[in-house]
This record gives sequence, C-alpha cells and structure tokens, in this order.
Amino acid sequence: MKIDSGHLTYCSNIHPGEDWAKHFEILQSSLPVIKEQISPEKPMGVGLRLANKASIDLTHEDHFSAFKNWLDENDFYVFTMNGFPYGGFHDVVVKDQVHAPDWTTTERLDYTLRMFGILVRLLPEDMSSGGISTSPLSYRFWWKTEDELQQAIRKATENMVAVAEELNDIKIRTGKTLHLDIEPEPDGILENSFEFISWYNDWLLPVGIEIMALKGISAEIAEKILRTHIQLCYDVCHFAVGYEEPETVIRKFESENIKIGKIQISSALKVDLTSDAAEKVKALAGFDEPSYLHQVVARKSDGKFESYKDLNEAIADFEENKHEEWRVHFHVPLFIENYGSLASTQSEIIKTLTVQRNTPFTEHMEVETYTWGVLPSEVQAPLNDSIVREMQFVKQLL
Repeated sequence: MKIDSGHLTYCSNIHPGEDWAKHFEILQSSLPVIKEQISPEKPMGVGLRLANKASIDLTHEDHFSAFKNWLDENDFYVFTMNGFPYGGFHDVVVKDQVHAPDWTTTERLDYTLRMFGILVRLLPEDMSSGGISTSPLSYRFWWKTEDELQQAIRKATENMVAVAEELNDIKIRTGKTLHLDIEPEPDGILENSFEFISWYNDWLLPVGIEIMALKGISAEIAEKILRTHIQLCYDVCHFAVGYEEPETVIRKFESENIKIGKIQISSALKVDLTSDAAEKVKALAGFDEPSYLHQVVARKSDGKFESYKDLNEAIADFEENKHEEWRVHFHVPLFIENYGSLASTQSEIIKTLTVQRNTPFTEHMEVETYTWGVLPSEVQAPLNDSIVREMQFVKQLL
C-alpha cells in the first residue's frame, strides 16, 4: 500500500507453494482477508516470491493473464519481488542451500532475468520503479581457498553486470527503472555494509566498466547504469545480527552514492548473557530447528566478535562469561519484543523506520517474517492474523 514514506507490503515467502498453481491458490485465499484489515479502501501492494518453478509457470501467458486480471480486479499491485530462495523454502531442509544455485551459475542469472521479465509486466503503469532482492553472491564457506573465493566473486559480479545491462535495455524500452537489490547476510560472501561497499567499489564498478567498454559504452555511462540498477536490500535483521547501527549504515551508503532499493523489515533474536546465561541458552534451544540457517554473532566484553555458522554450534560452544551478547539470525515476529528471558532486535526496526519516516531513503518496504511454521508453539498464531498484526505494527511506526 502507498503511505507517506513509500510502498509497504509483506513478502509472500511466508506462504508455501513452489509451483505457481499452489502459490496462487494460497494468495487468492489469504491476500483478500489481509487487505480487508490493512488496506480496505486503497490498493494493496504484494511482495511476490516466486520459486524457480513458479517463475517458469508464470511465463505462460494463460497463467500470467489470470494473475494480472486477478490483481486488477481485487485492487492489488506488485512492486517488489523476492528472488533470493530459488527452490524449496517450506517443509524442507534449506540451510545453506538457500544460496543455491548461486550467482556464479547461469541458472541463477536466467532465473533472475525471468523474474524481471515478469515484474516489468506486473508493475503498475503509474509506478516508475520496481526491484527484486537476491543472494549476496554466494555462501562463503563453499569456497575453500582464497583463489577460489576470488574467482567466485569475479564470476558472480560478471553475471550481475549482465543483469544491469538487461535492466538498462528495459529502461530504454519501457521507461521503467528496475533494480537488483543485493541482500547481505551472515556467512554470505557479502555479510555487512563494509563488505558490500568494498565489493561495489572494488569489483562491481571496475568489472562492469571493463565489460561495457567492450561494447563501446563509456566509463561514465557504465557507472551510471550500474548505480541505477544494482542496489542494496537493507534487511534489518541481518544488519542487526552484525551489530551495525541503522542510521550509521544508511548514511554510509548515501555518502558512497549506493542506492537502497528495499527495506526488508525483520527482527532477530537477542540474548543478554551478562546474567542468567545458562538459563537463557537453555531457552534458546527451543529455537534450534532443522530447516533454516540461524547464524550467531557473539559479542565479547572487549567489543570483539565471534561467529557461528548455526545456532546448534553456538549452544554447543557455550561457556559462562565467554560472551556478553548473542544475536541470532532467526526472523522472529516484529511485534514481540521479548520471548521470556530472550529479547529481540525490535529496537533496530524502530530506529530504521524512524529514519525512513523522517527522511525516506527508499520507496520500497517489505515485511519479511518467514519462520511462522518453525517458531516454538507458544508464540505461534493463525498465519493471516499474524501477518495483519505485523503490518499494523509497521504502519503505526511509519
């Protein structure tokens, strides 16, 4: 929905369905119920997540036309999409495979270009921009040597340059500005603002300028194309897990002239280990589930950090007085500040949206809590009710 500070929606990766028929069926049953409570009088935006199979299905004209007509008839519109998970995302073990196939592959490139082909046709006539969020190149632990890692970064960057070139062609043909929004997360090749900015300046711009020069495009125009079409997805949970202050990060990207294409509004778990640490770690074990990666970043008393690939590794390594705080990559509900003895990073959402409300730095905002099915039973509630509560919480902040 359109509000003063931009367009707000929630991501449909909350809903299962890796093929289009199943996903569309769930959208048809859920979206009108949610809209009635969130945006009854105005059009409501949809943050569309398509698995690879669903994206192929939706290129068939009969499926596309049926969906577009349904959107129009029911007062919905699509302005952002989630292109991070390529395959199964519900009722399967995802873990590090959420990155697969990664940006070193043609499969990831083809999938993303297909998604943009769908988005440009779905984007309302009166909207000039749309974006798709995606993986931060690859999962860093798949690359065993520094040379392998550098080669992976080079190949992934070349594929993203190819996306930027295609999006520039789309802009010339349609007037629509589409952007690929890269989402740093713990243990991705790009984990935080420092790594993203370093990659953008040291890899994306030089490689993109080099590739486009072969086609007779000047360095100035090439840089403009890259800055327009390759942007950042600011996932609040991910930056909170990295202990990065929202306004500092946002201003840093502004100073580097790197655009933020989307805020993914999400919350992490936060554990104060300066008191009752053993009890809190025991409570945290209830969140140790087998589907998704729940990376942990631990802060020591000297301000240094220690990272764990998954929650079970952190729990196994727990010692009294070893760390002062843990932050856990687990997209918990936005509207819950405390989980018994555990806390959330809700304060980081408030900080981020305060900046957005006062000085908007992006047009697109998307609630992304996808863990409803794997939360401890005591914090579960009917899904549509939970989505409504999330959206109402965010609307109030904005």
